[in-house]
Amino acid sequence: MGKAIVGKKAPDFELLASGGKRIRLAKLKGRPVVLYFYPKDDTPGCTLEGKDFRDLHARFTRLGAVILGVSRDTLASHERFCDKYAFPFDLLSDEDEKACKLYGVIKMKNMYGRKVRGIERSTFLIGKDGRLLHEWRKVKVAGHAAAVLEALMSPPADRAPAESKKAPARRKKT
Repeated sequence: MGKAIVGKKAPDFELLASGGKRIRLAKLKGRPVVLYFYPKDDTPGCTLEGKDFRDLHARFTRLGAVILGVSRDTLASHERFCDKYAFPFDLLSDEDEKACKLYGVIKMKNMYGRKVRGIERSTFLIGKDGRLLHEWRKVKVAGHAAAVLEALMSPPADRAPAESKKAPARRKKT
């Protein structure tokens, strides 16, 4: 199994999702995917992040993007969280940390002076071709969803716009 590296094919996985679905990342090829990992359902930071993606969901959808939230919470917890805040996107349950490990988001964190193993808030933008275009690690929630939307609207750095092609060189007169 591969690791998540910007510019390379995004690691594939299949997880159970809210709404009783099973989602496989590779089957979303052809659409951009916003894959955001968060620590825990219905906690202040995770709720704010989910609400920010919810509030911008229509704009992401107009660009053809799919938003997926991932945590180690159970499907039952995800269902309650989705219902409570009317999230229009799926939350994926990664109880055995398959996707978390592929994307390298499990870290030792300091919580109230104790070291605990948990998800480091991280987001990955995957292009229509299945390549990882951008990653955000150690995410600060405020303004993050808007920054992801902005990145989605920006042309990829490795592809220059058509109008910026160089004009052919002129010959020198001798």
